[in-house]
Amino acid sequence: MGINELQTVTEDRVKQKLTVFIVDNQPLYRQAIRQVLQEELEVIGESELDLNVWDTIESFMPDVVLVDVGLPAMNGFDITRLITTRCPGVAVVMLSPSPDDDQLFRAIKSGAVAFLGKDVQADKLKAVLRKVGQGEYPINDSLLNRPSTAKKVLELFHELSLMGKEVETLMTPLSHRETEIIKHIAEGTSNKRIAYALGIGEQTIKNHITSIMRKLNANDRTHAVVLAMRQGWIRLDDILGPETEDELAAFL
Repeated sequence: MGINELQTVTEDRVKQKLTVFIVDNQPLYRQAIRQVLQEELEVIGESELDLNVWDTIESFMPDVVLVDVGLPAMNGFDITRLITTRCPGVAVVMLSPSPDDDQLFRAIKSGAVAFLGKDVQADKLKAVLRKVGQGEYPINDSLLNRPSTAKKVLELFHELSLMGKEVETLMTPLSHRETEIIKHIAEGTSNKRIAYALGIGEQTIKNHITSIMRKLNANDRTHAVVLAMRQGWIRLDDILGPETEDELAAFL
């Protein structure tokens, strides 16, 4: 391969668009999403809501999957859990025609990285997808803005912890550096920004996060934050601010 050809390949890789797969029962909505995203992102596939769609997604391996919650059946949450479990490298953004606290809670439990209304403005949708492509978790912003949902997340872990003390014994204490990183994760900071703030490489951050997940036996970043809170390794006001600390303390 000549120098010019190598340069062209390198430039193509740099310019490579974020890839998106759409899961929604409405063909017209899927088409509208394609039109909105096609200039900045690449929609590489689409499907109706189907519990076996993860198999197709695994073959495409997109960067992001947009999944409708699937009202009234709501099997979009089951699909999201299957994707995040079987394709951990794929980020899922959930969309709802009538978003509420209960759906946000279910989206968090399912492992979604963002949760939006289906009437979201095109610019906001693209901005959220760009954040997701950079490794951020916009769903954290939704959680922090809804203390009642945050409370339900804490209640969920509290109930799980009551099922047996073996949950706690599986946890190895975090190192000082890992504690710093989990605090940044709680604030919804991307890996790139954490690396910049701490003055270390992004790959090193990813390695630390892998270690954190393993030590906490966490399913995802939000779950890791809740578990770290449960152990007292980070404080509530690191996430929700001091005004809600007293209100939520009873659930830890």
